[in-house]
Amino acid sequence: MDAIKIFSARSVPLMNDNIDTDQIIPKQFLKNILKTGFGKDLLYDWRYLKPNVPNPDFVLNKPERQGAQILVTGENFGCGSSREHAVWALKDYGFKVIIAGGYSDIFYMNSTKNGVLAIKLPKDQREYLANVPPEQKITVNLIDQKVQINDKEFFFDIDERIKYKLVNGLDDIAITMNMMDEIKEYESHIPDFN
Repeated sequence: MDAIKIFSARSVPLMNDNIDTDQIIPKQFLKNILKTGFGKDLLYDWRYLKPNVPNPDFVLNKPERQGAQILVTGENFGCGSSREHAVWALKDYGFKVIIAGGYSDIFYMNSTKNGVLAIKLPKDQREYLANVPPEQKITVNLIDQKVQINDKEFFFDIDERIKYKLVNGLDDIAITMNMMDEIKEYESHIPDFN
C-alpha cells in the first residue's frame, strides 16, 4: 500500500447522498477477483448513456475533472452491500481520498484496508470543497488531520490505528510481518507433539 501523509490533488464533487456499492460498481462487473480493472466501470450507470458511450453531462466525464484523485461527496457513502469491489473500483479509477458526511461501517473498513483515506466532514465544509474550481488542488494532511484549501483548514478525526497504517503504507499482512520476531518467540514455546 502507498503511504498517505500530505497529499495534494484536484477533486471531483459528487454531492449525492446514499451512493451505494451497487451504484459505485454494478453487480455485472464483480466477476473479477483481482483488485484492478474496475476503474473503467466505476459509477457505470451514471457515466455511460449506453454501453461504453460516455455521458458528457456526468462530472467524471468532464475533461477538466480528468485525473482528479479526491472525491467530495454526500452522506452515507458506500451503503448497501459489503462488496469490497466498490473500493477497488474507486482506487483503480485513481481516487486516493474520499470526503463524505459519513460511510457505511463495512465500506469505511474496506477503504482503510485498501489504502483509501475516507474522511468525514460536515456538510458546509464539503459544500465549500465541492465548489473549488477544477484546476485548484486540495491538500489533505493526514499527519495533522486536516484538509486545506485557500485560507481554510478543515480538521477531521481518525482512529489512531488506521492513521498509523495509512501514514506508513501498511496493510494487515505487513503489520503482521513486522511482528515476526514476536511470532517466532511465541512459537518457540509451543510444544512439539510429533
